[in-house]
Amino acid sequence: MNYKTMMLLPAIALALLSCQDDDKYIGGSVSGGETEISSIYPAPPSQWLGGSEPYYSAGYTGDVMPYYENGTFHIYFLHDAINKPAGKGFHDIHEFSTTNLTTFTYQGQTIPYGTQDEPDFAVGTGSLIKVGITYYFYYTGHNQTGAFIANNPRESVLLATSTDMKNWTKQPSFKITAPAGYYDYDFRDPQVFQNPDGGKYWMLVSTQTEPDRKAVLLKFTTTDPASGNWTPEGIIYTSTPEDNYLMMECADVFKMGSYWYMMFSENWSGNKGTHYRMATTINGPWTKPDNDLIDGEYYYTAKTATDGNKRYAFGWAARKAPENDTGGKEWAGNLVIHELIQNNDGTLATKAPDAINTVFTQNTTVSMQAATGAVTEGNGGYTLNSASADAMATFAAVGKKVRIKAQLTLTNATGAAGFYFNVSDAAHYKIMLEPQQNRIAAYNSNGELVTRLPLTIVQGTAYAIDIIADGSVCVIYVNDKVALTNRIYGREQQNWGLVATNGATASVTGLQVVKP
Repeated sequence: MNYKTMMLLPAIALALLSCQDDDKYIGGSVSGGETEISSIYPAPPSQWLGGSEPYYSAGYTGDVMPYYENGTFHIYFLHDAINKPAGKGFHDIHEFSTTNLTTFTYQGQTIPYGTQDEPDFAVGTGSLIKVGITYYFYYTGHNQTGAFIANNPRESVLLATSTDMKNWTKQPSFKITAPAGYYDYDFRDPQVFQNPDGGKYWMLVSTQTEPDRKAVLLKFTTTDPASGNWTPEGIIYTSTPEDNYLMMECADVFKMGSYWYMMFSENWSGNKGTHYRMATTINGPWTKPDNDLIDGEYYYTAKTATDGNKRYAFGWAARKAPENDTGGKEWAGNLVIHELIQNNDGTLATKAPDAINTVFTQNTTVSMQAATGAVTEGNGGYTLNSASADAMATFAAVGKKVRIKAQLTLTNATGAAGFYFNVSDAAHYKIMLEPQQNRIAAYNSNGELVTRLPLTIVQGTAYAIDIIADGSVCVIYVNDKVALTNRIYGREQQNWGLVATNGATASVTGLQVVKP
C-alpha cells in the first residue's frame, strides 16, 4: 500500500475523458449507476458517482481485497483517483463484482475516506469476514497531516460493518494501534480469517519493530469479532537477515491441500513483488521456496480467494508515469487475476483462469509480414537463428484484446529468444527466455530491464507460451506454471513478432492468434 496526492482537473476535461476509450465499457452512464466492464483487466470506469458529494470515478485499481460468497467474487479495491478535490482524502474502497472472472460489474464506492481530522483521511488495505449475519470489514486508517500525527499514530486498524455488503457503517469506537515495541507510523493491512484448527479469529498486521525497524507480521486474536476485543499475540513471521525487507505488505494466509501459505508484498528490495512462504502448520516454521514470487514486480499486493474449488490471486498491474514505454513504475493500475496451482512438492504455480477460454474463441490467420536476419518459415512454424545477427519475424498489429499461443524451443543455451511488441515504428518491448540466467525477463524500448522471474530453461525443451493482452496490460504465462505481467503502451496499434538474440537459435511452432 502506498499513498499519493491527486490533483484536481477542470470538469470539462473530465467530461472529455468519459468519451474516450468507448470500447472499454458496456452499459452504465456518466450519471452513475452500475457499469458492466468488458475489460479482462479492469480499472474504474470514467463516470460520475451519485450521492451528497458526487465525484468523478476515473482512476486506477489499487490494492485488492477479494471476498467470495454465493457464486460471486466481491473484489474490493483501493480506488486511486486521477483527480480529487483539494483538501479531500483518497484511496476510498470501491468494488468490482464478477461471477465468471472475465466480465465485471463496477459497484462504485463502498467505504469512503474520512476528513482531515479523522484517522482514515486516507483509506488503506484490509479484509472482511462474515460472522453470523454481520460482515466485518477491517481496513487501514492513514492520516499523515501534521495536525493529526502531532497527537495520533499515522496508521491504525479500523472497522466498518454491514448486513448486506452494500451499506457499510463505520464503527468509530473501534481502533487498533501498534502495541508497545512496534512502529505506529507503519501499522497496516489487516488480514482477518478464522483458524480452522483452533477456532479463534486471527488478524495479521504488517508493521515494524520499534526501535530497530525490522519488518514483521504481527498476530492478534479474538474469539468473537463482535466483542471488538483483539489480543496481540506476538510475531508470526519476520523478515530474515538475507531478505531484509523494509515492510511485508498486504499479508494473506490460506490453506491448500496439506500446506499453509503466507503471501505478502514487498517493494523496496532488489527482488520486488508478491512473495510467499509455506508450512505444514499455521504456526510454521515457514520456509522459502526457491522461487518465492507469484509474478514479477509489475504485479503487486496479490491476495487470494477461493470459490471452494479453485483459488485465485487478485493483484494489480502497475501503470507507468509518464504513461509511455519508458515511464517509471507507478502505484495502482488494472486488476489482474491468476489461478493458483499447487505443484507436487507443495510450491505454487500460476496460470490463466480457465474462464479466459470462453473469451477468446476466434482463431485468426497468422501471416508473417517481414523478416530480419536468419528467419526460416516452414511446416507451420518458424526458426530464428541469431548466430550472425538478431533474427526477427514480424506480424501485423492484433488490436486491443488478443491471446497469442505458441510452443517456443531454444536449441542452444546461448543468447535469448521470445516475443517483441512495437511501441513505435522503431522501438520494441521484448519478453525473453534467457537460458544463461534461467529466467524470463522483459525489457523496454531503451533496453532497460523492467521485470523478470526465475524460470529454469532447458535447451531442446518446448515451452508452452500463453500471452493474454487487453490494452496496455500484457500477461505471459509459461507452461501454466509462471506468470509475468507487463505494461506495454501502444502494443495494440503496432506490429509484434518473434525474436532471437545474441547467438540463440529458436523454433516456434503452433503459433495461434485468438480474438474474442
